[in-house]
Amino acid sequence: MNSSSDSSRDRLTRFITAREGSCCDGQAAARLDRLRSYRDGGPTDTTADLRALKTLGDGTRHTIVRLLAAADRELCVCEIEPVVDVSDSAVSHALSDLHDAGLVMRRQSGTWRYYAPTERAEALLDTLDATREGER
Repeated sequence: MNSSSDSSRDRLTRFITAREGSCCDGQAAARLDRLRSYRDGGPTDTTADLRALKTLGDGTRHTIVRLLAAADRELCVCEIEPVVDVSDSAVSHALSDLHDAGLVMRRQSGTWRYYAPTERAEALLDTLDATREGER
């Protein structure tokens, strides 16, 4: 065990002692094992999750995903641009980022591209709405 692990275990032991009145190495080890199982039970590759959250964290991209979800149908860049009040190229760039992050689907029809939110994007928006409503 390195000194960082020793320090972390000592701190956890102090926490358990303060909370429960006493602690032994077995309790600290069991608690660490349980906490590690929480960590290890999650997804092993969080790259896609982090990319989706980072992409959705931009104001323009967030607005576009909200607009697409509310529209309940595919929208063309020419429909999105006047609503988000940024340039056509900025909308196209944002849509490309959203597509690469798995948050929007796109479909080409002739010279027009149409966009719609993915189920993942809608689930993220639903989660944001539910947690915001819970704070009221």
